[in-house]
Amino acid sequence: MKYTHDRIVRDSNVLGGKPCIRGTRITVQQLLEDFADGMAAADVLAAYQQLTEDDVRAALAYAAEYMDHEGLLPA
Repeated sequence: MKYTHDRIVRDSNVLGGKPCIRGTRITVQQLLEDFADGMAAADVLAAYQQLTEDDVRAALAYAAEYMDHEGLLPA
């Protein structure tokens, strides 16, 4: 499955191909971990000043799309 978000890129030469915000080395995973640790969107944007709100939304959309295509495990 190929996820298409113009702000999210995967390059095997950058961080082992992890999905990153275009033009940065900030991974979708890092942003998700920051939110899981309790950071608000304003905190994330302050911590990563090169990001925009659209970048953060794209990372969340990418993660949601990824999860939507994950297989279900039997109960």
